[in-house]
Amino acid sequence: MSEFALELDGIEKAYNHGRPNEVTVLRGASLRLRPGEVVALVAPSGAGKSTLLHIAGLLDTADKGALRHHGREMGDLTDRARTEARRRDVGFIYQFHHLLPEFTALENIVIPQLADGRPQAEAEARARSLMARVGVEGRAGHRPAALSGGEQQRVAFCRALANAPRLLLADEPTGNLDPTTSDQVFAALMDLVRDTGLAALIATHNMELAARMDRILRLDQGRLA
Repeated sequence: MSEFALELDGIEKAYNHGRPNEVTVLRGASLRLRPGEVVALVAPSGAGKSTLLHIAGLLDTADKGALRHHGREMGDLTDRARTEARRRDVGFIYQFHHLLPEFTALENIVIPQLADGRPQAEAEARARSLMARVGVEGRAGHRPAALSGGEQQRVAFCRALANAPRLLLADEPTGNLDPTTSDQVFAALMDLVRDTGLAALIATHNMELAARMDRILRLDQGRLA
């Protein structure tokens, strides 16, 4: 097995191919991410951070280049195999929590586990354990509308880690929070990531948060440095 959790080699991506308004977003972007490593991805809005994360997480495909998860080539997988790999191996966190409003916080964390075949009792036990680790165990029976922004995002973190992924991809996970809550939520996220030892690539505009990660990658004119 590869020593890297995530490898991107020469990733290129453009939109509106062959048209006058064609936009090239990624121009040979490459990176290596090891298990247990937390890396910040920094770039201006519109520079392609979300596109890069979507390609890394199998939500989008590159025009050129290679993508590997733990040494496994991802580029030639069938749609079904991509879905399976994404569900089992990748956790996603976004700026907005995207919790299901009709379900409780606990149920939002249980549902992806049930979809992956985990028994109900085991799924609920894992959900409660994750919630306790980020300090929202007392909100298990509340629906998202009854939670604060910070609580909603902590629940979203737990949902992303519910199926024990080996790779976490986060797109501005604290960008919708005030500075104090952002700092608290980021600390909770880092604790979860460090405890589980998974690899994490976190896009952020917040340089103070980026400085607390293991290293910083800057996306500039479609390339990573």
